[in-house]
Amino acid sequence: MCGRYAASARPDELIEAFDIEEDHSGEPGRSILKNPQNPPPGQPDWNMAPSKQAPVVVTRAPRTPETAEAGEPDEAQATRQLRLLTWGLVPSWAKDVKLGQRMTNARAESVLGKGAFARAALSRRCIVPADGWYEWQKSPTAVDAKGKPRKQPFFIHRADGAKVGFAGLYEFWRDRELPDGHPDAWLTTFTIITTAADPGMDRIHDRQPLVLEPEQWEQWLDPAERDPDVVRGLLEFARPGRFEAYPIGRSVGSTSRNGPGLLEPAPREELVGVVDPMTGEVIGG
Repeated sequence: MCGRYAASARPDELIEAFDIEEDHSGEPGRSILKNPQNPPPGQPDWNMAPSKQAPVVVTRAPRTPETAEAGEPDEAQATRQLRLLTWGLVPSWAKDVKLGQRMTNARAESVLGKGAFARAALSRRCIVPADGWYEWQKSPTAVDAKGKPRKQPFFIHRADGAKVGFAGLYEFWRDRELPDGHPDAWLTTFTIITTAADPGMDRIHDRQPLVLEPEQWEQWLDPAERDPDVVRGLLEFARPGRFEAYPIGRSVGSTSRNGPGLLEPAPREELVGVVDPMTGEVIGG
């Protein structure tokens, strides 16, 4: 699973890293949060959590959501765009936005056959830029105050230092209670696709985000590529050995905490019953 990640790059960095043609990240969008997002949408965020608006890369024809029901756009005019979308996919048929809280991830193995994701998997694919993601490892030896396995947060990132590109899906949802033209009439949401964890990383968790390589981005983003076999091939992509992981401080567990300090390695003397993902060694008893 992927329930938290770091996304510290600014729009200009993402434009270069992901070959963006149109930057729409400065455009306001509907928020489903009760309180203002902090940091604000589009700003570096080291603790990206579900329901927040996050930078997402899509390839779209020049069409606004208001015309989504008028037919398919001219895909020959599609451009690669950077947009702010809300994390937690809300299908077009959903009665309200709460459904998105249960759809922050989609399993690669079943996404083409699952009603909530199947149509988006064939025509509304996206890439979610990140520095890396957080995952919590359950200790095989240590317990917490409640007698449950102690959980140690890890930060997982590319070993080559490059930005991560999570494979994702996005969807448009129309609020039927609002009139046409209302700024909040449309909500655009996304989900992150997960797959089986790489050897070593599976010592932290058995799932991880599906991370595509730059040479796959164009085909993944292409809205005209709707061959299920081609999409399935991308969903089955795996290349073990790309990632490194290290334990970090426990403050990342609070969504109110933010900043680059979250990525600082935890001192070894503070680790209790933590399994080294690369060696299998249990650190701190």
